[in-house]
Amino acid sequence: MSNLEKSGTFKLGGRTVKRLGYGAMQLAGKGVFGPPKDRAEAIAVLREAVESGVDHIDTSDFYGPHVTNQIIKDALHPYRDDLVIVTKVGATRGDDASWNAAFSKEQLTQAIHDNLRNLGLDSIEVVNLRAMFDVHGPAEGSLEEPLTALAELQQRGLIQHIGLSNVTARQIADGRRITEIVCVQNQYNLANRDDDALVDQLAGEGTAYVPFFPLGGFSPLQSSTLSEVATRLGATPLQVALAWLLKRAPNILLIPGTSSRAHLRENLAVTEISIPEDAMSQLDGIAG
Repeated sequence: MSNLEKSGTFKLGGRTVKRLGYGAMQLAGKGVFGPPKDRAEAIAVLREAVESGVDHIDTSDFYGPHVTNQIIKDALHPYRDDLVIVTKVGATRGDDASWNAAFSKEQLTQAIHDNLRNLGLDSIEVVNLRAMFDVHGPAEGSLEEPLTALAELQQRGLIQHIGLSNVTARQIADGRRITEIVCVQNQYNLANRDDDALVDQLAGEGTAYVPFFPLGGFSPLQSSTLSEVATRLGATPLQVALAWLLKRAPNILLIPGTSSRAHLRENLAVTEISIPEDAMSQLDGIAG
């Protein structure tokens, strides 16, 4: 059994993937805008991830914009048959690096074609619609129009499966009246536990939950309790934070991102970490 197989597997769209994947956001420049400082290292990170057994890469054409998808294509195309590429639509980047909603049928159609072109694909395995009613977190609002537009592109064969990102439980329920929702991607980590009930609900329904910012995002997780547990387990605090997510629920798929091979190896090594129940109780209290 390889290290990544120890993470277990879960269904994502029409595939079964290992629960530890890779997120490509950090392959773009500072602020997820512009090109990376070291493009050769970015390519090497992607190749090592796949060679190490990663079979699930999360990306978006508004990372850069266009940058991460173009790097993925250069690094990995033609793709391995077992590699699932998941992308996001629903936003664009302004010249000032701002994040702007892009929900119209025309904008979403353009976004899908941009993703297909930059990734070198004829059809995308999973496309997440990123709700933009509040850039910083889920907020209520109707997704009927953009989801209907994506469902039409799905019927044309340009998309295989549809997921949602930055959404509420109500939006997920409403979305399921339009199309099957195969995954939900929201912010969730040791310190941000707002989705606890949603994680458990989706687990019961057999739907994948993909936490973004699993390590805290632009402000990395810091906690004396986390550091104490990490020292006890002979791991880094961020490795323990990822291992906690793997143990938290069977439907959680991880997509930690990095632009360095050394950090990639640290992330992939979390499958070797076993957190005892008393340590889980300590970690559970961090958000409290």
